[in-house]
Amino acid sequence: MSEGQTAYRLGCDVGGTFTDFVLYDERSGAIHTEKCLTTPADPSVGVLEGLRAFGAIDPEHVARTRRIAHATTLVANAVIERKGARTALLATRGFRDVLELRRHVRVTTYELWADPPAPLVPRHLRLPIGERTYSDGTVLRPVSPEEIEAAVALMRAEGVGSVAVAFLHSYVNPENEREAARLLRELAPEIAVTASADVLPQIKEYERTSTTVVNAYVKPLVQRYLGNLDGGLAGAGYAAPLRVMLSNGGLGSTETAGDFPLRLIESGPVAGAIVGRRIAELLELPEVLSFDMGGTTAKACLIREGALPITDELEVARSRRFTRSSGFPVAVPAVNMIEIGAGGGSIAGINEMGLVQVGPESAGADPGPICYARGGTRPTVTDADLLLGYLNPGNFAGGSMRLDEEAARAGIEEQLARPRGQSALEAAWTVHDVVNETMAAAVRMHITERGGNPRQATLVAFGGAGPLHACHLAAKLRIGRVMVPLRAGVLSALGLLVAPPAYDIVRTLKAPLADLDEAATGALLEEMADRVAALLARLGAEGELRFRRGIDVGYVGQSYQVTVPLDGAVVDREAVWRSFAALYREKYGYFYDDVPAEIVNLRVLGELVGGELGFEPLAPGKEAAPSGTRPAWSARERRMRPFSVFDRDRLGPGAAFSGPAIVEEASATTIIDEGAAAEVDEYGSLVIAVDPEEAP
Repeated sequence: MSEGQTAYRLGCDVGGTFTDFVLYDERSGAIHTEKCLTTPADPSVGVLEGLRAFGAIDPEHVARTRRIAHATTLVANAVIERKGARTALLATRGFRDVLELRRHVRVTTYELWADPPAPLVPRHLRLPIGERTYSDGTVLRPVSPEEIEAAVALMRAEGVGSVAVAFLHSYVNPENEREAARLLRELAPEIAVTASADVLPQIKEYERTSTTVVNAYVKPLVQRYLGNLDGGLAGAGYAAPLRVMLSNGGLGSTETAGDFPLRLIESGPVAGAIVGRRIAELLELPEVLSFDMGGTTAKACLIREGALPITDELEVARSRRFTRSSGFPVAVPAVNMIEIGAGGGSIAGINEMGLVQVGPESAGADPGPICYARGGTRPTVTDADLLLGYLNPGNFAGGSMRLDEEAARAGIEEQLARPRGQSALEAAWTVHDVVNETMAAAVRMHITERGGNPRQATLVAFGGAGPLHACHLAAKLRIGRVMVPLRAGVLSALGLLVAPPAYDIVRTLKAPLADLDEAATGALLEEMADRVAALLARLGAEGELRFRRGIDVGYVGQSYQVTVPLDGAVVDREAVWRSFAALYREKYGYFYDDVPAEIVNLRVLGELVGGELGFEPLAPGKEAAPSGTRPAWSARERRMRPFSVFDRDRLGPGAAFSGPAIVEEASATTIIDEGAAAEVDEYGSLVIAVDPEEAP
């Protein structure tokens, strides 16, 4: 690319219903967006089809694109839908049933039959191996090559495509595990191998085994998908390297994603939260609730003091929504979010009690809601929002498709309204209100668990359906301010251009704090930092490499610890003890200075800072003038009434207006009911004042 030529960055977010695209012109700062339906059978097909639309903007954009960032829900969906590879597990003899024994935590307190999901590996494919390593790392019995040969023969006979290796105490000494993995790769190169020492060299046997099994289960699928996508991009002429959003909010290489696909569990949802964090930093907002509602799910994340909340207690495929210990633990660092089975495609029906229930089942992209006219026959949230006048049937998804309002009305009338003695409009409002209440209940719990206060938070809404539901949801949560950023419908794709390349590692080093070898611990942290740097080097990305290091510290015998941040790689026992005391007291309200503490895990996060996309203030705009009116349902008045309709592209900074109003843009629609007022800030975001006492 010659000097002075336009260079582009490309972001692509594959959701359950829509795939969103953002093309950023580095020279002019212009941002172009596109949206197309996801192709569930092979998402790479939809990605490649959608990218062709940018040819109309610049026929030479393919050659001029120098960075491509990608997010996907493929991994989580594969586990939830049981569409991964046939997987085996090699375990230390006597420990093959750790996947079923779990933690003996009852899913619900009083319900004896609320069982977690069945293990991803059936018992006959959990193969015991007669090796043994002591807890201090001493090898009692090495791996027997004959046992591995027998295991390979059985796996081939059973059609196994992937194998997890999780031996006892391999987080201390991985020698046996790595020898087994070497033999497996040598004897059966066609079977994907995942060793727990590579995925999660960390204490807690069940969590480590579960995490390794999830990685093995999705590994062939993800490698095949990324291979198809990489090949398709190369075939289309793209030479830019493909980067993939990881669950921790950083970008990784396709090689890293292929080796450790479980790090993509929250790949799609976290991209939007990154923009929420950036908005919190720009506007110095102490608490932000990022709210992303798409076609299949809604995601919420409470961001406090400009920091993304990171957890290593992530679960996937829960048998009970929002219920801890009911899914598969995936103990890798990830942004702490709550995901709700509520989106535009969520199906509405009448349950056994005669009440309207919305979700978690979704019509997705195929066949989609009734109004898409693609074969859907069951009413959804999008069908209800269309009847309520919130959506423009002739200008949906940027005008790429027309919605069939009469078909949606007939479906709601037949399946919801008549059985309950309601009009079609009343039934549509019930669907809209029920899905809002479902989301509000889940978000309240998330905010409470994070120690937040809804009245102090600003709700940042995005996604195809987020701005439409945001004001009504905020009123239920008693949140007084809503922000809808520019290009809200494709904001997660834009977040891919904001996120820096990053990777983190957690490693167990269990030792009493009083006896800690400071020099050896510092050397181990440096070794971990070198590994992070090597993984980030795969990206060939620009930017300054920065590290954040920490130590998990708790009282001796406790199951849980707090993470003490370190200033560089130097470990000072006294400084760690003082920081531990302050953090423990802040979290729990007390501290025991006469009880010995121990360190459990070491943590290193590396980021390449400086190459990410920033946000610039916009020039002041004209006074807001509606382009017309449209009848829509007023939650406050419980009737259809005229709403002023505004074109988002014509609303510049300083524009202000009051509800009832509808703001339309290519990728989303914002509903502002009566009693609310909106203003456009210097970055082009709609800032909406909601009366929190007027919950619909």
